[in-house]
Amino acid sequence: MPPLVPFLLAAPWVLAPLVTVWRARRSRSLDEEPAELTGETPLVSVVIPARNEERNIRRCVESALATTYPALEVVVVDDHSTDDTGAIVADLAARDPRLSVVTPPPLPPGWFGKQWACDAGARVARGTIVAFLDADTWQAPDLVPRTLNAMRSRGSDLLTVAGEQEMGSFWEKLIQPQVFFILGARYGGTEVVNESRHAANKIANGQCLFFRREAYDAMGGHAAVRGKVAEDLALAQHWFAEGRRVTLVLGLRQLRTRMYTSLRELVEGWGKNVYAGGRDALPPGAPWRAIYPILLVLPALSGVVPPMLLALALIGAAGTGVLWWAAIVTGVNLLWWMVVCAVLGMSPLYALLHPVGAAALLYISLRAIARGRRVRWKGRDYQAA
Repeated sequence: MPPLVPFLLAAPWVLAPLVTVWRARRSRSLDEEPAELTGETPLVSVVIPARNEERNIRRCVESALATTYPALEVVVVDDHSTDDTGAIVADLAARDPRLSVVTPPPLPPGWFGKQWACDAGARVARGTIVAFLDADTWQAPDLVPRTLNAMRSRGSDLLTVAGEQEMGSFWEKLIQPQVFFILGARYGGTEVVNESRHAANKIANGQCLFFRREAYDAMGGHAAVRGKVAEDLALAQHWFAEGRRVTLVLGLRQLRTRMYTSLRELVEGWGKNVYAGGRDALPPGAPWRAIYPILLVLPALSGVVPPMLLALALIGAAGTGVLWWAAIVTGVNLLWWMVVCAVLGMSPLYALLHPVGAAALLYISLRAIARGRRVRWKGRDYQAA
């Protein structure tokens, strides 16, 4: 093998992080918006769908009620929880008249539970701005006024905020950065998403969505995406395709989310999204759907295969060309994940273990591919549209 070939073959691993960082720099933040709303103060309804969220719901609701925004109501939709979610929210509601609790009717066929709960909350919400916050989020007191200012300055019908992802456990720190690197590589910075003219390049963060109520009703609300596992992605694409202004902004100081706390939750949570929901992130056309399983596993394989080949080459089971290629790619991967760990304030040991995280991600992806459009989440079985 000619000496330059290993270096040329390693180019994708060198370029991918550089391109991702360059594209991510084209992002705007809520920090650029005033912390107090200028002009009229419309009523904002914050709807929080919650099913078996006793671990998170108190922090979420208390942070919503701690807002500096004066015209606010909070509606928690207790989606037939079997834990203490309802009791916790009832206790909070007894102390603050801005908080109300509703229970939706039984889940009908064809609906995902989250969309059904959001729909139930929207039906009782009175605000001219309706916001949907996941129960595992925490919001800063200035989230609402800054977001409303951003909606006004951008002319947004739907504005979605991407916040900080909290990671506490060993597996979260191994797997979460890899998932969000893939998302960053796919979509780029907020302005890359916002300026795209193609619906397939639009994305929203279902953890935090702000809608103009008039537009929400006109577009059919969450009922329009009732059968989509990635309802946030589907909403962004649907709204943009219908001529609505969809805006994505960063809010790393204004929003925090801890999505999962254990390996089991990571496997189940990402397993329901990466295949059944990820297909909607593809450009339109059957060929893309056909090759999607291959595209889905490639990022994980790019972290697993190089160190495996390097180990084989070091014991003489592979040639010199493979040795050089594997050494270059493994070194680049290690350097990249050390930078990521430094930015996230994590131990560099997690960079050394990045192949383990990639292997876990590969397992999640293969498991999701095997399940296809069948999804199980929080005790319910679904068939994604």
